[in-house]
Amino acid sequence: MLVLSLLIMGIATALIGFLPTFAQIGILAPILLVTLRFMQGIGVGGEWGGAVLMAVEHAPPGRRGFYGSWPQMGVPAGLLTGTLAFLLATSFLPAWGWRVPFLFSFLLIVVGLFIRLRILESPSFARVKESGTEASMPIIDVIRTYPKNVLLAMGMRLAENGTFYVITVFSLAYITTELGLERNIGLVGVIIASAIGLVTIPFFGALSDRIGRRPVYLLGAVFSILFAFPFFWMLNTGATALIWLAIILGVNIGHDAMYGPQAAFFSELFGTRVRYSGASLGYQLASVLAGGLSPLIAVALLAAYGFGAVALYTAAMALITAVSVVLAAETFRSDIDEDQAQERRLIAESQGQRA
Repeated sequence: MLVLSLLIMGIATALIGFLPTFAQIGILAPILLVTLRFMQGIGVGGEWGGAVLMAVEHAPPGRRGFYGSWPQMGVPAGLLTGTLAFLLATSFLPAWGWRVPFLFSFLLIVVGLFIRLRILESPSFARVKESGTEASMPIIDVIRTYPKNVLLAMGMRLAENGTFYVITVFSLAYITTELGLERNIGLVGVIIASAIGLVTIPFFGALSDRIGRRPVYLLGAVFSILFAFPFFWMLNTGATALIWLAIILGVNIGHDAMYGPQAAFFSELFGTRVRYSGASLGYQLASVLAGGLSPLIAVALLAAYGFGAVALYTAAMALITAVSVVLAAETFRSDIDEDQAQERRLIAESQGQRA
């Protein structure tokens, strides 16, 4: 499944680099772009869960948060290299330079497949396969056995994903259209925050191994609530240094404190037999609601009520996340190899059906 997800995501990304322009094929150009973006989403939906589970389930005792944070660094690394490549390519090759980062995806497919095909299944899942007790219908089984944890994962993902897109996507449009500043000011801020994220994400992941997933995740959620209005106040000054600082604080404290321990936290909420489906389902459903819609909602709120409404919206998402963290169980000391009560029921049901 992870190989298939990687291929779907990589090929769709690379094909974007070959898309004809609107001037060449008309309305078919945006239709093809949306189709390829949809394929990217399907690929990421399967790839994220598989990647983080490989890291978390192979981690030594007491290091799951740190190991799980490494796949998460793909976001700042991709944002950093993608933004830099876009700025450089469009400066020297304005007509088609934007295609270069997408075309490089072919290389990433090869590297990703090389790594994935040489990694063995985790000991946890290998044990389940040997026992012949895999979940027969993983998505249905996880909804039946872990409905609360699926909803909590969605709630915890809401602010992490939603505020990230408000800061890194919506704010770039805000400082150009509302403040009349150059777009590159915001892009440089995103580049700086992405570079710092390569340090802060594993730091918060490792910190969650020491003090727990909930305190670290809650730090990010509460900070995002408190920083919702100051973020826009700092942008509204029009001062480049304060704009950069606002982006850095929002991303590297608010977002990264949630994103660092997220892979381990979500994985630990579910038993081995449905862990892939459970972590992926909560993660991706929230991605649609938060990441997919938050920039659009923010634009609509700004047009109707001003920046204060956007700040309230981001604070509301963070509040939902904070409540979800409080309601979730602490998992950093749990044994993820041990069958949970919900899994034992699944095993009993499957054995009863076979009998």
